[in-house]
Amino acid sequence: MIILVLNCGSSSLKYQVLDMKSADDYSLLAKGLVERIGGESANISHKKTGCDRFIVEKPIPDHTEGIKSVLALLTDKEQGVLSSLKDIDAVGHRVAHGGEFFFESCAVNDDVIEKIEKCCELAPLHNPANLLGIRAVQAVLPDMPQVAVFDTSFHQTMPPEAYIFPIPYEYYEKYAIRRYGAHGTSHRYVSAECARIMGKDIKDLKIITCHLGNGASITAVNGGKCVDTSMGLTPVDGIMMGTRTGSMDPSVLTYIGRLENMSPEDLDTLCNKKSGLLGVSGVSNDSRIVVEGAENGNERCRLATNMQRYQITKTI
Repeated sequence: MIILVLNCGSSSLKYQVLDMKSADDYSLLAKGLVERIGGESANISHKKTGCDRFIVEKPIPDHTEGIKSVLALLTDKEQGVLSSLKDIDAVGHRVAHGGEFFFESCAVNDDVIEKIEKCCELAPLHNPANLLGIRAVQAVLPDMPQVAVFDTSFHQTMPPEAYIFPIPYEYYEKYAIRRYGAHGTSHRYVSAECARIMGKDIKDLKIITCHLGNGASITAVNGGKCVDTSMGLTPVDGIMMGTRTGSMDPSVLTYIGRLENMSPEDLDTLCNKKSGLLGVSGVSNDSRIVVEGAENGNERCRLATNMQRYQITKTI
C-alpha cells in the first residue's frame, strides 16, 4: 500500500512516500520539502531513497501548485518512485489541532473539514495550513482517500484534573478552554518504540516521553495512554522553547502589557515568536547556535541553555 504523507505549513510542504506492507514493515521511497510557497521563487528539495538530493527552483503560487509539482516529481522517469498517480492508495495529513472533536485519526470528509476549521482559533499558525494541504489534494486528486492524523488526539485520554484549567468553569463550557497538548503523534510513537525496544508490554510501563526541538513538550504515558502533558491550550505552554516562553506567571504579560502599551496580539507575538532561547540569548532560536555561543563564552547563551535544561529536568 503506497501512502503519501503531507505536513503543510503556511508557506511550506513536507512530504514522504511510504510503501506500507504492515504497521511494522514499511519502506521510505522518497521524501522532500517545498519552501517559500507563494513567493517569487519556491524551492523544492526532493530525495529518492538511495539517490542524491534533487533541487528545483520555480514559482509556486499556492499549495495546489505545490502538490502538483510534488506529484510530477514522484512520477518523473528519473527522480520518481511511482509509475503513475494510480499507485497512490491514500494521502495522510498531519493536523495540529483536533480540539475535543477527534480522539483518533479519521478519514477526511466535509464534516471533518468543518471541525478542523472550528479548531483554527486554537492553532492559528497550523490548522489553516493543514487545511490548505487537504484542499490541494482534493483539487488535484479529487477521488483520493485522505486521512487526518491529529497532534492532539493522543492526549485525549488525560483525566479532567489534568486538562481543566483553574479558571471559572464557564470558560470551559462556553469556549472549550482546556489543556489539549501537542506533538501527540511523536509521543505515541516514541512511547511505543520504547516499550518495543525494552521487550515489554506498554500496558505494564510508565514512560515519560520528550519531544525536543524548536517546539518542545513532555508527556507522561501510563499503560500506553497519556495522563498529562506539558503543552496547554496552545503550543506556547510547557517548557521554554526556541521562540516560545513556555509556562510562566501570567501576570508577567499583563504587567509588560501595561508598561509597554501592548495589545493582546502584541503579547501573543511576544510569547510565540520573540521569547524562549531567542529572547534570552539575543542570538538565535537554534539550540545549536546558542550552545556554540555558550561554549564561546557568551553569558546570555549560557543562561538560555541552562534555563532550558533546568526546565526539562524540572518537568520530568
